[in-house]
Amino acid sequence: MFDAIFNYRYVWDTLDILLVAFIIYYVLRMLEGTRALQVLFGFVLLVVLYYVSQRGLFTLNWILGQFLGSIILIVVIIFQNDIRRGLAALGRRPFLLKMSPGKPKEQYLEEVVKASSYLANRYIGALIAIERNQTLSDYIEIGMRVDALVSRELIISIFNPSSPLHDGGIIIVGNRIISAGSFFPLTTDPDLERELGTRHRAALGLSSETDAVVIVVSEETGNISLAMGGDITRGMDATALHNGLMDALDIKRPTAKKSGLVNRLIRKEEGEDKNL
Repeated sequence: MFDAIFNYRYVWDTLDILLVAFIIYYVLRMLEGTRALQVLFGFVLLVVLYYVSQRGLFTLNWILGQFLGSIILIVVIIFQNDIRRGLAALGRRPFLLKMSPGKPKEQYLEEVVKASSYLANRYIGALIAIERNQTLSDYIEIGMRVDALVSRELIISIFNPSSPLHDGGIIIVGNRIISAGSFFPLTTDPDLERELGTRHRAALGLSSETDAVVIVVSEETGNISLAMGGDITRGMDATALHNGLMDALDIKRPTAKKSGLVNRLIRKEEGEDKNL
């Protein structure tokens, strides 16, 4: 009876379709939020254009044919980092889909805001990147792995001038600090104000290439800035930073009573820092 079932071709066809669908879904989930996904869509458009060009666009069809003839080699070269990470993740967790961490909650933002205010009051420079939809895995690999819950004390200790990691930036994913000492791409905007230093340029560069939210604390002026989408807002206080992060990360604002309590706690923290 079982031999008859397994010899029935529709059983194997169904299994074949399910496995292929699972692999495609796994690959898309692995590429979700990365620049590789955009490149993949570009390849799809080229394939579509290739078949359209067969109707009479002979020169374009020949060029695309030569290009797509080496598609396997091109894919391996372009996606080598993503392929390596995917195989490593598959080896660690076979057949488990990558689960993206949840969005940071308000309490973790308060830790970031308190740490930023503490550092600003003492003119200690800091660079804090918060991942949103697009992964920052390329920059995580450059830095030192931390993988610890977000806390005010940890952020302050990382950016302490005596720390070997204070020159780079930290990356926050969900409610965890994933890496420290990471280096971000610098913006090449020639119209940028000269008074903006390397940290500000790195924040603008990262926010231009990804959808990350980047906090900058200036060690020269003690000002707090928030970069997002290639734009930067400077001279923020703790309340403005907290509200800006809430909006950027699509976190619902607390009730007015709770919001007032949060602001009072932040101001109390700032007052204590100044008295220390």
